[in-house]
Order: sequence, then structure tokens, then C-alpha cells
Amino acid sequence: MTALTTGPLTTPDHAESIAGLAPVLTARNVSIEYEVTPPVKAVKDVSLTLHRGEILGLAGESGCGKTTLAYGINQLLKPPALRTAGEIVFHDQDGTDIDVAALEGDALRAFRWDKISMVFQGAMNSLNPVISVRSQLFDVFTTHRPGMSNAEKLERSRELLQLVGVDPNRLDSFAHELSGGMRQRVMIAMALALNPQVMIMDEPTTALDVVVQRGILREIMRLREQFNFAVVFITHDLPLLLEISDRIAVMRHGEIVELNTSANIFAKPQHEYTRKLLASFPSLTGDRGSFVRSGESTEGNAL
Repeated sequence: MTALTTGPLTTPDHAESIAGLAPVLTARNVSIEYEVTPPVKAVKDVSLTLHRGEILGLAGESGCGKTTLAYGINQLLKPPALRTAGEIVFHDQDGTDIDVAALEGDALRAFRWDKISMVFQGAMNSLNPVISVRSQLFDVFTTHRPGMSNAEKLERSRELLQLVGVDPNRLDSFAHELSGGMRQRVMIAMALALNPQVMIMDEPTTALDVVVQRGILREIMRLREQFNFAVVFITHDLPLLLEISDRIAVMRHGEIVELNTSANIFAKPQHEYTRKLLASFPSLTGDRGSFVRSGESTEGNAL
């Protein structure tokens, strides 16, 4: 008879790695359903703690609940999605705790982007196609920093574009006039506008070529070091997370099945699903043909 386990698999040294770190966001027993027929339980009793300055990777295949969890943390769920259980607490720098799940109306609008910001998957769909980059950045300041003058907004907007490696002269450009990488950088600039303490990044490098991906990831790492914000980085690309994350949570069927440091996930994965994820990516240095799913190479194969 197999003993039931509670919570995600991990190793004893995982607790040591986070001992003494200050939490910035805590999610406890969060469950989210899509109220359709029959109901879909997209997130099941998930608990996570994000620490200040940490990059926490959230990995798993498409449909496992990663983005739904992120939307739930940031109160962005729309019907038929509904959080059915759990609590989400933001631990502010001033020492106060904010019950995110209880926020609504003006309080919720003030919280978003100021405390937690989000870089959505697909920048072309996130940026407004009919107004300029300048106008979209100004909107953030008008809403959250009403006391700023137009000159201050312009100065801050130019500074943000420089931070993410975009020419400030592109402020008057529209989304369709920017490359995919530049659009994603503009989205990161918008997410940084109010100096948030947490950034949620939902597959920010999807559909970009590897060179552009590398540049954006380098910028994210540099900005994290500079401003000490925490990051929840969502992707199905586990090797990428191994490179940039401090810790990784592996998600499957709406549950966190394994949570550990990146080094431990790579060297001694505990869950069978984690091992399958690691094995699903081709070796760049192995024998010819070793990328074939069977793992076997046929002699003389021209692949």
C-alpha cells in the first residue's frame, strides 16, 4: 500500500535554502474552478511562498493551470473562472499585510501595477494597437500617480525605455511599428513603471527567436539585481527555468507536484513528471539522432 503524500515533493535542504528569507507573497490552499458543464478544477489546493528578490519558476505543460494561478494571485480572473478556496496575502515593505483576495474596486486598481505587476503572454495582444507607447505609459502614471506633471511622465517614460534597452525615441511608435522583442521590452517597461515589489511574467519570451529571448532574459536578470523585485516566471520551458530561477515549482493537473531549488530539480528530481519534463528536451551535445523521442538513433539516418 502506497503512503499518501501531502504537499509537493522536495528535499530537506530546500527548507535550508529559504530559511531567513523575507516573504513578499503567500498563497495558501488556493483552488480555482471554471464554472462550465462539467466544472473544470484548474487549480487544486495550491500553496506557494515567494520571497523578496527571488525568481520563482512555475513550470508545466500547456493546460496545467499555470496562467490561471497567476491570474488568481493578481485578482484578474474573469467568469467563468472563480477562486473557490484559499487566501493570498501580500507582505508589503512597510510591514503591513494585504489580503489580496479581499480587494475590490478602487483598492484593487490601486494595488495592481503598484505592488504586483504582470507581463502578459503575447505583447501584441497586450499593447493597445491604436494608441502610442507614450500614451499607454502616461495612462499608468495618470491612474496611479495623479500628481505627476506631463514633464515628469515624459522623463520617467524615457527612463523606462532606456532601462529595457529600447530607444526612447520610440515613445511615439505604435505596437505594429515595433518588432516582437521590442514590444515585449515595452511591456516589461510598463510593468516596471511604478517600481512594484513583485512581477509576474507569463511566458514573456514565447514566439521570439533565441537571440531575442537571450537579450530579454539578460535584461530581466539585470533589472532584478538592480531593483530587487521578486519574479514569478511562468513557462513550459524547464531548461530555461533551470538557468534563471532560484527555485522551481513544477505544476501538473492543477497541482504543485514538486518544489525545490533549481540545482536540486536538475540534479535530483523527485517526481516522475519532473523527470519526464527534463527528459523531453533534446541534447545539443549527444549522439546524432538522440533527439528522436524514442531516444534511439538509427545508423545511417540522415536526420
